[in-house]
Amino acid sequence: MPNAISVQPDDYLEFQNEYHLCALATVRPDGRPHVVPVGVTVDAPAGVARVITRKCSRKVANVLARGGEARVAVCQVDGGCWVTLESVAEVCTDEATVQDAVARYGERYGRTLAPDPGRVVVLISVKRKTSLALAAYTRSHRVDAVTNTQALMNLGVPSPAREQVPMDCGVGTGPC
Repeated sequence: MPNAISVQPDDYLEFQNEYHLCALATVRPDGRPHVVPVGVTVDAPAGVARVITRKCSRKVANVLARGGEARVAVCQVDGGCWVTLESVAEVCTDEATVQDAVARYGERYGRTLAPDPGRVVVLISVKRKTSLALAAYTRSHRVDAVTNTQALMNLGVPSPAREQVPMDCGVGTGPC
């Protein structure tokens, strides 16, 4: 069945699958916005976007605090081209969902993540998509970006590693 992202043109799907960091916006319990950089994977046929994170993160606390009504937006931008996906999110903790999301993240971002028992998935069932100027996002730009990334990977240049910090934190505190 068609959804907000499965019916998009090829340039949209290419842009959405390239290596770009995104910004996830959630709403804090007091109504203030919380916006953080994240890696996002999009499953167009299923109409969902996935963000992997730690269960003690502020973004997870914000989603859980809103119950089934946690409104979120995730945006990806490159120059004048951008895509924003909006909907209601849920937190998924089951191992199969988490492992699927980790595998998709690895495919998109070229990283293998260490096992983490505190990892969860913010699952966004996309209801609305807005974007600007994807047609102007030239093929040469895409080819250059892909070629540069592949060249670095072929040279053995590793992705920036995140320091592994022991976690003993409450919701929204510490390095989560």
